Amino acid sequence: MHKILANTLFLGKDIQFLPECHSTNDIAFQLVREKRAIEGTLVICDYQKAGKGQRGNTWESKPGENLTFSLILKPDFLDVTEQFFLNMAVSCAIQKVLSEYYPMIQIKWPNDFIVPQRGKFGGMLIENSLGKSGWEVAVVGIGLNINQTEFSNPKAVSLKSLTGMNFSKDELLRQLITQIEQYYLLLKKKKWAQIEHEYLQNLYLFQESAEFMVGDEKFIGKIIGLKSSGQLVIESNENEMKVFDFQTIRFPDYSVQF
Repeated sequence: MHKILANTLFLGKDIQFLPECHSTNDIAFQLVREKRAIEGTLVICDYQKAGKGQRGNTWESKPGENLTFSLILKPDFLDVTEQFFLNMAVSCAIQKVLSEYYPMIQIKWPNDFIVPQRGKFGGMLIENSLGKSGWEVAVVGIGLNINQTEFSNPKAVSLKSLTGMNFSKDELLRQLITQIEQYYLLLKKKKWAQIEHEYLQNLYLFQESAEFMVGDEKFIGKIIGLKSSGQLVIESNENEMKVFDFQTIRFPDYSVQF
């Protein structure tokens, strides 16, 4: 059973632990519908059988070896057009904690954590509930590979496979929740420029020339920034500014081939 996180103001004060579930995001939304959740409720599962990624992708995780959890937030201080700032804040918090253990971990737009030339370390999925008054609830689902070393996907890596060490999941969770809360409070204080700057500094391929694909067409360009909506801005080698929505552009392969 996970202990209440005493070093936070509100995140993790209510912990819902399940040995096994299909998706912590689904459980979190169920708690919201049943009015059994507060802001900061943490849903954590030792074995997530059907973890969700962006656009219906699934997340592979062996029982008891990784961190799979969801946080319930109420970011009503943000407009619905500003949703990506929450993504950036949480991404920065996660990257900051993980880079203490392995400095090469980067954020890959829009919601992945990777190690260039090695593979994908984790991901995040934020699902929202919008009402007449605006943004009511955000469920932030996070999956991070910690101690798993065997994956069916050759592009997956973990802290253990990267470092050769075993890690305490409880200690990592404590650090992650503490840091996420700190960045969430920065967001509340409207320190958006600070968060965006840090996000870009840790963004895979930021200001680097690379080959991207849109449909079947390739082009050379470099990421130069983001729109407030979260759209990616790339400058092509013909000095043309291109703006991309989620899932409309493919990145060069960030992993080695096994």
